[in-house]
Amino acid sequence: MLKAVISGLIIASVLTISPAAQTTTPASGNERKVASRIAPVYPELAKRMHLQGVVKIEAIVRPNGTVKSTRVLGGNPVLVDSAQEAISKWKFEPGPNETTELVQLTFTPQ
Repeated sequence: MLKAVISGLIIASVLTISPAAQTTTPASGNERKVASRIAPVYPELAKRMHLQGVVKIEAIVRPNGTVKSTRVLGGNPVLVDSAQEAISKWKFEPGPNETTELVQLTFTPQ
């Protein structure tokens, strides 16, 4: 059973491998600038398995710049919780309306 789970995680990580260094990039048409960002914690399981990959998150940002909610659009299941937790603490520049921002985080072994 554990062997099947680990095998599945390895297959999932192969599908999301990225050669880039860890970066955080807003990728939406709105592109509200990030006023302050929290770096995601590289999960211990990902370290042990030498996992890397890209996680795509959609963030709903309130007019005051705080993150209202996040939704995972894709990425390795071992990495998504860390990405979601970090982005939920980000602060964006204030704007006139609530906006949807697309953020991409790339995890590489540390």
